Amino acid sequence: MCTMIARQIPVEGSARGAPGWLGIKQANVSYDHPFHLPFEHTLNLDFVDEALGPGARVAVELTGESARRLAETILSVLAQAEAGGYLEEPAPAGR
Repeated sequence: MCTMIARQIPVEGSARGAPGWLGIKQANVSYDHPFHLPFEHTLNLDFVDEALGPGARVAVELTGESARRLAETILSVLAQAEAGGYLEEPAPAGR
């Protein structure tokens, strides 16, 4: 059964996919059926730039445990970077 749990968020970044490096404008996060992993459900991440067509994406499928460890590690690394004064936010576009 599909969970229908899905969110889309705008992001700024880049990722390496089949066509090489591409800009990332959107992240799709879902908990649903994977395409590749042999589990009923996984946390699925798609990083895309829809303006470049369906090939401009990088997909990741993670078990729930792996997704939680990744999220905790990301937050820990960002907190350490912020505490060290390294966390830089880009200037708004047009500046």
